[in-house]
Amino acid sequence: MEIGISTFVETTPDVRTGEVLSHAERLRHVVEEIILADQVGLDVFGVGEHHRQDFAASNPAVVLAAAASQTKRIRLTSAVTVLSSADPVRVFQDFATVDGISNGRAEIMAGRGSFIESFPLFGYDLKDYDALFEEKLELLLKIRASEKVTWKGGHRPAINTLGVYPRPVQNPLPIWIGSGGNAESVIRAGLLGLPLVLAIIGGSPLQFAPLVQLYKKAAAQAGHDPSKLPVGSHSHGFIAEDTATAADKFFPSTQYVMNVLGKERGWGHYDRRAFDAARRFEGALYVGDPETVAEKIIHLRKQVGITRFMLHLPVGSMPHQEVMNAIELLGKEVAPRVRAEVSRWEAEGN
Repeated sequence: MEIGISTFVETTPDVRTGEVLSHAERLRHVVEEIILADQVGLDVFGVGEHHRQDFAASNPAVVLAAAASQTKRIRLTSAVTVLSSADPVRVFQDFATVDGISNGRAEIMAGRGSFIESFPLFGYDLKDYDALFEEKLELLLKIRASEKVTWKGGHRPAINTLGVYPRPVQNPLPIWIGSGGNAESVIRAGLLGLPLVLAIIGGSPLQFAPLVQLYKKAAAQAGHDPSKLPVGSHSHGFIAEDTATAADKFFPSTQYVMNVLGKERGWGHYDRRAFDAARRFEGALYVGDPETVAEKIIHLRKQVGITRFMLHLPVGSMPHQEVMNAIELLGKEVAPRVRAEVSRWEAEGN
């Protein structure tokens, strides 16, 4: 069972002071967070891609490369790379570079992305949303499979027997599919034999169990061994020494972000009642003391089949030291609990 962190490198106003960190300062903070995650024994750190004022990381590979030479063991992934509006050649080159600097610890998490700012920015039409992803994933996998590439599609100039460099240390370079729970994307990942990451950020996490089974069924039908395909989750959460403190610290920035996005997307008002409901044992918020969060992750592993859990924090800007403390608790207290119980459970034949 792998345990890690994902972040979107937010630069929203501090809800208590109104202060907004510069993109530069927040980027330096996230590199420190990655280094700490490595030091406390976490398995993976993911950085999301966004192209708007309230997020600092438009190019996850650059951020991950900054941490690569200062870390030793932790895997470094995008979370996600918005492949639909990116050039697969450049994506592969960027992450092959991170792979080289880290000596084989880079991964790509490819997805459509739930934010659409990158489409007009890079000259793509949203009506091609699905077609772009399918075509670019095909090219990315072709580049991964062969040093010299010949390819032709409908949304990018053709490539005729050209080499793509550098080549990564890992062969193949891991490519995961990120999904918000769309059955079509889950089936695609299974048919391609690619690892899957589910964004479990609302409702009951147990609702995702049928999607995991659908993924494994598609993989088996395509001739892949489902037992060898990892399934990850990305869920909002926060850890402090006690549960009440964790909830009180995490709620204000979470509420701010959920209501900003809610106005953009037509969601209802997000209040403390909704927050507290989501952090109950059966909810999708992993907020609490180390024991509480560990128990919820263990339950997710046993009931849904998740083999990699990524705690997404912060949601909205929080004090850097509070984020660092949560990372330390995840690595030193939560992860050992989860690994021990999951190992025992699996040893019993589950």
